[in-house]
Amino acid sequence: QNPKTSAIVKQLLAEENAAELQKYFGSRMEFGTAGLRAAMGAGISHMNDLTIIQTTQGFCRYLEKNFSDLKKRGVVIGFDARAHLSSGGSSKRFARLAANTFISQGVPVYLFSDITPTPFVANHFLLLQPYTVTHLKLCAGIMVTASHNPKQDNGYKVYWENGAQIISPHDKGIAQAIEENQEPWPQAWNDKLIDGSPLLHDPYATVNKEYFKDIQKQCFHRNINKATNLKFVHTSVHGVGHKFVQLAFKAFDLSPPFAVPEQKDPDPEFPTVKYPNPEEGKGVLTLSFALAEKDGAKIILANDPDADRLAVAEKQESGEWKVFSGNELGALLGWWIFTCWKNHNRDNCAIKDVYMLSSTVSSKILRAIALKEGFHFEETLTGFKWMGNRAKQLMDQGKAVLFAFEEAIGYMCCPAVLDKDGVSAAVITAEMASFLATRNLTLSQQLKAVYDEYGFHITKASYFICHDPKVIQQLFDNLRNFDGKNTYPKSCGRFKVSGIRDLTTGYDSSQPDQKAILPTSKSSQMITFTFANGGVATMRTSGTEPKIKYYSELCAPPGNSDVEQLKKELDELVNALEKHFFQPDKNNL
Repeated sequence: QNPKTSAIVKQLLAEENAAELQKYFGSRMEFGTAGLRAAMGAGISHMNDLTIIQTTQGFCRYLEKNFSDLKKRGVVIGFDARAHLSSGGSSKRFARLAANTFISQGVPVYLFSDITPTPFVANHFLLLQPYTVTHLKLCAGIMVTASHNPKQDNGYKVYWENGAQIISPHDKGIAQAIEENQEPWPQAWNDKLIDGSPLLHDPYATVNKEYFKDIQKQCFHRNINKATNLKFVHTSVHGVGHKFVQLAFKAFDLSPPFAVPEQKDPDPEFPTVKYPNPEEGKGVLTLSFALAEKDGAKIILANDPDADRLAVAEKQESGEWKVFSGNELGALLGWWIFTCWKNHNRDNCAIKDVYMLSSTVSSKILRAIALKEGFHFEETLTGFKWMGNRAKQLMDQGKAVLFAFEEAIGYMCCPAVLDKDGVSAAVITAEMASFLATRNLTLSQQLKAVYDEYGFHITKASYFICHDPKVIQQLFDNLRNFDGKNTYPKSCGRFKVSGIRDLTTGYDSSQPDQKAILPTSKSSQMITFTFANGGVATMRTSGTEPKIKYYSELCAPPGNSDVEQLKKELDELVNALEKHFFQPDKNNL
């Protein structure tokens, strides 16, 4: 019933354009643990009014089956600022249609009245219990966002009752329920019905207030913050982060950061950047560098459009800008958060209940810090759905989870949010930098000090683009049958392979029974190679983009300070990995 998508399809039919129709209707978007992520447009392979209605009908039925008290507890729904003129789709419209689906079945909906950062949806679960009159805990949450994807994309991210993103088997259960509920229910298209419904609530003001109260528990140096001369630039890259980072700085008694004027307001066209992803590094930060030079700021903080990621850059003595990698910022924040905890917890016994987490493709620097300092470190599968769920399990056992991170510039610095959160990470980074400045130290100098103390961890990550699933399958099959059937590579160029873990098949050469400890998934590709020189490299497919990614790391024990030699060794390893395992020319990557 959306006139714009309907017109697109009618036009293609009139033109008898079978190839385009095949693209739109050939296969349905797959619902996975990351929910949905696809371009907005017509047809069942795209994000549009109909596919949102179908997805939400399936999700609603699945929740009814799992929660007898769904109609008492309800769900929360948030959205970002994305919009797509040609198909009439937008995050706000999709969020309202989803709300309408639940309300039509008598389920209360807490729909944010305005755009919000993704972490606010995760945060809402933990807030509503103490702060609403009814003391009822929500069953689930939906965030309509495509995070840092290109402008035509949108997504539908799902959270379970524990406040973390869903993991298996819920994805399969929801996907099955979507298949069974494809015909729109009688009132499905009329989202005006929700306005004035007694089942519609707006959590915006409560969550806003309580979130900033919560993150203040991570503020340890208010006097330094008030007095610092350090200047910061912030960009929200045309997303939702501007207002919230300004408020976070205020909550920490820091002077507000200079906002990049061309990028501070939400704009679904993302006009000033090729990709709205701060992970892409200097290209996204061009306007930030210019503003920082003009205003004499030394540090740049950049959020992605839904403000759950954070990139940081610092001006060096040479006048050059250094953009920290996700692993480097993870090392700094891990060191900082543990140092603050230690200074406020003089009880030596408490450390046995302290945990930090990172994903298996991220740097193992937290493991090195944990070994030396005496707290626990655990690794999980890639993605905050795993770290969020594990953190919740540990917290329910009375443990303190101080910090979790992944190399894709995602940081969980505050136990009130069981997901990555670029707003709290930005303000905590600003406090850390302000504190270091009182010791005449920069972030870069402190990073070197962390590596000097716990051992250098040099990392390098990149990706190849591949639009053909058959080629990807073939590439990984080749690695599993390298020197004959069921044999993995014994070397990569001059580098000897000493261990293999394949989380697609569940094989792990380092375990006595050769079975991997971490959960395995046949639907995604992921192989980790350990090398005799101490190097580790993981190759994996992306769940949301047509990419084959790799992550490599060389860890040296404390005292080995020949960084240039380590970098050279890692570069050679990565070159060998690309040449022998990816074979980009042969596979046309």
